[in-house]
Amino acid sequence: MHELAPGLLYLPEYLDRAAQIAMVADIRAVVADAPLFTPKMPRNGKPFSVRMTNCGPLGWVSDRDGGYRYQATHPVTGQQWPTMPTSILRTWTELADYPHPPEACLVNFYGPEARMGLHQDRDEVDLSAPVVSLSLGDTCLFRYGSWERGGKTKSIRLHSGDAMVIGGESRLCFHGVDRLMPGTSTLLTNGGRINLTLRRVTRPA
Repeated sequence: MHELAPGLLYLPEYLDRAAQIAMVADIRAVVADAPLFTPKMPRNGKPFSVRMTNCGPLGWVSDRDGGYRYQATHPVTGQQWPTMPTSILRTWTELADYPHPPEACLVNFYGPEARMGLHQDRDEVDLSAPVVSLSLGDTCLFRYGSWERGGKTKSIRLHSGDAMVIGGESRLCFHGVDRLMPGTSTLLTNGGRINLTLRRVTRPA
């Protein structure tokens, strides 16, 4: 485990190959029930370059009219999100150091040209809970900085099986994905990268 900044933990090779294969199978089952969709930016409606879905009681969505938010149903099918697989829940238990279960797991799929601009994960009510992030598939260049927009940033390569915990003083740090490195993993049949982020959304009673 490496502490990149206070509360920002990097765990290389957290998932071995067998665990990655099993988790991908679980994710495929999630996508079969809750198909990937393309979120859109608030106000201008510009589509994200990633496609996504969710599992758990809540899911993160974004569109032109409603903005960034969590809701209990898929924005296209109207169905409730699938249950979070045990293999994914186990990582929260092992890494989060938080007494309550996650309520949302975002499943982001990155194609060869996809990226994610610098942003903060701040749509959750309970910011005392960390965000647990898992990487599957092709390597990406991950950028992170402080909680101030425009501050100095650093970069690290995230490989298949790597995990990160974004919490403590770094819970609201700006972070994003600059680019993907196609062909760096054989985990996914057609290439690309899956990023899972587990989050607690509401504050426990």
